[in-house]
Amino acid sequence: MKRIFVYLIISIMAFTSFAQTESQHLTIKGVPIDGTLNEFVQKMEQKGFECVEIKNGKAELKGDFAGYKGCTVYVSTLNQNDLVSKISVRFPQCSSWEDIENNYNDLKTMLSKKYGKPNNIVEKFTISNEPKDDKERLIALATDECRYITSFKTIKGDIKLQMDHIGPIRLFVVLTYTDKINSDILKAHAIEDL
Repeated sequence: MKRIFVYLIISIMAFTSFAQTESQHLTIKGVPIDGTLNEFVQKMEQKGFECVEIKNGKAELKGDFAGYKGCTVYVSTLNQNDLVSKISVRFPQCSSWEDIENNYNDLKTMLSKKYGKPNNIVEKFTISNEPKDDKERLIALATDECRYITSFKTIKGDIKLQMDHIGPIRLFVVLTYTDKINSDILKAHAIEDL
C-alpha cells in the first residue's frame, strides 16, 4: 500500500510539473513565441538556426524546418514593445508548379495532423480562364492571380500556410504563426494610442 501511495505522489508531481512547463503561447520548434527579440533568437540558435541579421525589431534566421533544408525564419516585434508575436517561415524556392504544390500539400497535411481541421481553405485561380498547364499556373501565382491559403485557429494563436512570391521568379511556400497572447498585448498598446 505504501508503494502505491509513493507512486501516486510521484505521478501527481510529474503531472503538475508538466502542466506548469507547458507554454500558454504558440510554439515553433518547441520554442514559445514570447519574450524579447534577442531572447527568442537565442532559443532558436539553440535549436540549430543561424542568425543572419537583427535590425529594426526584426530578425532573420536560417536553418532546417519540418524536414525542409535551408528555410528562412523571420521574427517580428514592434520596436517600442520588443515583444515577439509573429514568426514567418519561408521554405526553399520552387522552380515548378509541381514542387510548390507538393510543398504546400505536404505542409498542409502535417499541420492538419497537429492542429486538426483547418478553419479556412482557399485554393483558386482568380483569372477568367483556368490555367491550362503548369507554366500558366506559375504565371498566375507570380501575378497574384492564384490564391492558395490554408488557415488554422487554435486557442494559442493562428497559423497560416500559403503560396507566395517575390517578383515573377521567386516562388515559395510561407508558414506564419501569430501568437494570440502577445498579439492581444500589442493591439491593446495600439488602442491606447488612438
